[in-house]
Amino acid sequence: MNRQIRTDIYSRLREKIPKPETELNYINPFELLIAVILSAQATDISVNKATALLYPIANTPQKILDLGVKKLKTYIKTIGLYNSKAENIIKTCRILLERFDGEVPQTRDELESLPGVGRKTANVILNTAFGEPTIAVDTHIFRVSNRTGLAKGRTPLEVEKRLVKLTPDEFRKDAHHWLILHGRYTCKARKPECPSCVIRDLCEYRHKTPDTKH
Repeated sequence: MNRQIRTDIYSRLREKIPKPETELNYINPFELLIAVILSAQATDISVNKATALLYPIANTPQKILDLGVKKLKTYIKTIGLYNSKAENIIKTCRILLERFDGEVPQTRDELESLPGVGRKTANVILNTAFGEPTIAVDTHIFRVSNRTGLAKGRTPLEVEKRLVKLTPDEFRKDAHHWLILHGRYTCKARKPECPSCVIRDLCEYRHKTPDTKH
């Protein structure tokens, strides 16, 4: 896929969603950090339901630390892997207070030093909270990138590196959001909505779903 086609793909995605945003609810970097940790192997909808109950009670490292693991679990028990996530969140809050004055750090290495925070989560925080042109590759973005031919790779890291390298500068900051939303609502895993896809003619996917209306 050449640069012009990539530019056309991003241009159409931007035209469809001029100002893409995460679907996780948050009002500051710390709330986003906790939401992203909770979102691993969980839907944004389930996370938002849990944080809607948690954040009015505790939305700072100290307040969540004061809750303790047992009480925190009562707020997030509807989310998958909530036991390990609760442990990681408590540990993360303690580290934020001890090492970062209660603030969410703004470098990848520091973010990845926090329990429950891997490369993907760090990329989300850097991009969404701090405006860095990083691209976090989840299952949706991995699928879209390989299907369309935008950035093929065998692993999320391979896809991430190719996306960062090949995405034109003007689109890099919002690329993560465009691709994840496209994968979530149009380029679905089981039955992609090819007939209504704005980049259908630019996509290299060989098994496009037909338009059943005709």
